Amino acid sequence: MNLPYPLLADAWYWLAWGVWLPWFAWALCRAPWRCFLEKPGRSHVWLGMIVVLMLVWSLKAGVKPGLDLHLTGIVLFTLAFEPPLAIVGLNLVLSGLTLNGVIAWQAFALNALMTAGVGVALAHGIHRLVDRFLPCHFFIFLFLKGFFGSAMTVICIGLGFTLLYGLSETYAFPYLMEEYLPYYLLLGFSEAWLSGMALTLMLVYASGWVATFDDAVYLNDGARRGGGKTD
Repeated sequence: MNLPYPLLADAWYWLAWGVWLPWFAWALCRAPWRCFLEKPGRSHVWLGMIVVLMLVWSLKAGVKPGLDLHLTGIVLFTLAFEPPLAIVGLNLVLSGLTLNGVIAWQAFALNALMTAGVGVALAHGIHRLVDRFLPCHFFIFLFLKGFFGSAMTVICIGLGFTLLYGLSETYAFPYLMEEYLPYYLLLGFSEAWLSGMALTLMLVYASGWVATFDDAVYLNDGARRGGGKTD
């Protein structure tokens, strides 16, 4: 998922910067920075997750330029801090990788949109859909938003990269469908278990770290609908 430069035509990279700038500015303005002052411990968790994800995203496997695979932790980050802070945090992860030489600065915006942009949007979308149509129950939150959401988010990110490479004619669609996209099914399974287990530990031992989880709402008889914190 670490898209190198130059791999695509320059127009793709410049177009990505034009989309990234207002998107990141929106996240900076909407992020609830006051929560770090009210609960200093949350800032430590946020920064700690950024450092951990820098290490995780540095561990990648691939056989050709751009066809790299790695775990993301995007759903866990999004559920723990909600979209604006997750977007800022994931961009800081990519900034660390850029400074470390893992990603070229020219490809920063495109990488951010294809991973953080797609991932956070999907994670939050699944979160909202589950709260809207299903009872607010602990195990529904854990298994659908955590395990299932993590797997689907990674698979959809892989589909997004497949479409990008195919439409830009970087790689042929038949090759991508046979040698690239199927591996995201395996990666989705790994992402689901690791992120799901991490979310389980957080909910059991430190549920206050998960901004989208409310004990009073989810630890009930499961009869209520749409009561989760979804803003």
